[in-house]
Amino acid sequence: MHNDKVWFEAHKEDYLKAKATVSELAVKLIEGIRSFDGSIGPLSVSDCTYRIYRDVRFSKDKSPYKTHMGIFVNRGGKKSGYSGYYFHIDGGGNHLLAIGNYFTEPRVLKVLREDIQLGGGDFRRIIDGVAPGLTLDTNCILKKVPKGFPADSTDADFFKLKNFCLVMDLDDDFILSPSLADEVLGIFSTGKPFLDYVNRAIDFCREERNEYFTSLDF
Repeated sequence: MHNDKVWFEAHKEDYLKAKATVSELAVKLIEGIRSFDGSIGPLSVSDCTYRIYRDVRFSKDKSPYKTHMGIFVNRGGKKSGYSGYYFHIDGGGNHLLAIGNYFTEPRVLKVLREDIQLGGGDFRRIIDGVAPGLTLDTNCILKKVPKGFPADSTDADFFKLKNFCLVMDLDDDFILSPSLADEVLGIFSTGKPFLDYVNRAIDFCREERNEYFTSLDF
C-alpha cells in the first residue's frame, strides 16, 4: 500500500522485526531439512534469503520494494542452480511453498523427459507419494508433446512440462500456525524423492558439460 522510500524509512524498524522473524524461521527450516536431506550441505541464512529491494533496471514496475519474503533452501545456496525447497510469505495473502525451481534449463528438461520415458512409471510413483495439496506447476505447460516423445504415452502430460516444480498455496491460518516450521518441514520431506530426481538430471548435465570442455584441446 505504501511502496515508496519515505514510508519504508519511517517504518524501517517494523521491517527489521519482520526480517528477524523470517530469519529465525529460515534457521529452523535449514536445520530441519538437513535432518532428511543432507545434500544441502552447510548453509547460512543469507544463503537462503533475499533482499527486500527490487531490481527495477529492466522492469516497467519501478516499485522499490518486494511485497513478499522468501526462503530457498537448496544445495550450495540460492545461486547454485540446484532445485530446492522454497517457502514464500506474501503481503497480499498469496503465500505458497514449492519444491523444485521456477526455471528448468532446456538441456535439463530433455534429460528429465528422457528419464521419465525410460523410467517405467517411477516418476509417476514419486508424484503419487508427495503430500496432499502439492501439485505440479503447470503454468508454463506446452500445448503439445515435444518432438521425439510419444503423444500417446500415459506420461504425455509430464513431457509437456517446461518447469519441474511442485507447488502448494497456503492461507493465513497456515502461516500463523504456532507449529508452522514443523508443518512446512513435514510437507517438504515428502518431496525429497522428487527433488533428488530433478537434481540428478542437473548433475548429469553439468558432468556432461564439464567432460566436453575438458576434452577440448586449446
